[in-house]
Amino acid sequence: MLHYNAESSACPTGLAVTLRRILLLIALLALAACAKKAVEPAPGQAVSLAAAQVRTLPHDVLVSGPVAAVEEMQLGVELSGLRITALNVDVGQGVRRNQVLLSLDHRALDANLAQAKASLDVAQANYKRAQTLATQQLIATSDVDSLRAQLAQAQANAATTQLQRDFADLHAPADGVISVRNVLPGQVVSAGVELLGLIRDSKLEWRAELGEEPLSRVRVGDAVRIDYHGAQVVGRIRAVSPGVDASTRTGTIYADLPQPGALKTGIYVEGRIVTGAGPALVVPNAAVVSRDGHDYVFVPVANDAVARKRVDTAAGADGFVQILDGLKEGDKVVVDGAGFLGDGDRIRIVAPQGTAP
Repeated sequence: MLHYNAESSACPTGLAVTLRRILLLIALLALAACAKKAVEPAPGQAVSLAAAQVRTLPHDVLVSGPVAAVEEMQLGVELSGLRITALNVDVGQGVRRNQVLLSLDHRALDANLAQAKASLDVAQANYKRAQTLATQQLIATSDVDSLRAQLAQAQANAATTQLQRDFADLHAPADGVISVRNVLPGQVVSAGVELLGLIRDSKLEWRAELGEEPLSRVRVGDAVRIDYHGAQVVGRIRAVSPGVDASTRTGTIYADLPQPGALKTGIYVEGRIVTGAGPALVVPNAAVVSRDGHDYVFVPVANDAVARKRVDTAAGADGFVQILDGLKEGDKVVVDGAGFLGDGDRIRIVAPQGTAP
């Protein structure tokens, strides 16, 4: 910096005073600029705003429950002590009604059936000859009656033996898919033991336990949506418990799944029951920040700052979350950038992402 000595200068006294004033003014301006830079606030966080609005939202009941077969049949044989000679199905295989699922060793049964049929043929022949002789009055009526009884007994014996032979083959009682296999070829089985399980008509359902209040809102025919492995399975409520359990205070709902997709029996999944639709106050999903177990939004206040405000939320739809308490229609909230803010932070309002400037 140049120093000017007015006393040693040859300049007149008035000029020296003027120069001092100019230098003093420059110094003051420099100090003012430095002070302004020191107190100038830092630029705020860039955010966008949106207003809380009323939209028509579906009224949902969100609950979890297992997937199960609508009707799972336990299949076994009615004969004991016989060995399995053929097992024709495995778990997951689809079957048709009357298809032979497994066969028992029926050699002895075949022999018994052949003997019974031979006895029936003899009884029929004897009775036919007796009828001819009776018309010629060559045989007593009592003899004809005796032969008729023998024929009836032979017919019953043949029918019973045929039934025993039929029991050696286990037939599918309906179309469906095999869900259980508790037997191996060569195994000796007993009557009344479950050997195979069959899901009748391959039909699955979703069951869930609901408390008194949500159960009262569910009706037969309500839609059910289940998201599983990136796909949505849609079902319909088939039945609703007429009451609630006295100990658990819950009732059961049953939803048919006509196209279950990747769902399998035993899977425990979350389902959304659509019970209707109505107006609801909503904000964009990005506006709600969860911290410390609570939901918050940030609302603009004076001096380009924001205040954190706690809200009560519920499930929404289409990118919006429902606000039950804490806001009213028209209240502005921070959307883009809300997750980076704290109470009292300064903001700079910009256009929402994806909109033209």
